[in-house]
Amino acid sequence: MCVGVPLEVIESHDGVALCRGRAGLHRIDMTLTGDQPAGTWLIAFLDAAREVITPEAARRIADALEAAERALAGETDLDHLFADLAGREPQLPEHLRAALSAQTTEHA
Repeated sequence: MCVGVPLEVIESHDGVALCRGRAGLHRIDMTLTGDQPAGTWLIAFLDAAREVITPEAARRIADALEAAERALAGETDLDHLFADLAGREPQLPEHLRAALSAQTTEHA
């Protein structure tokens, strides 16, 4: 399994970026995103940038990765790492809500 990690660009040129993440500094292949200015957040898989993301998305991903690490260590108090999800019912993505609605209408 490949897990994408958020990284912040420190410097980028000639298709390679020096980025900072939770595990330190990384040299990242920028072929798919192009060179990005310092301060840009990326999601990277196997030392290659796959997508430019917002700082908010980077924080949510980093929190989810930390929650996974803590859960594997046996911790159970993880709600603060899922502040955007805690205290609300799960919601289907819009395209699935539309499909469910259409299916329900067909069977009525």
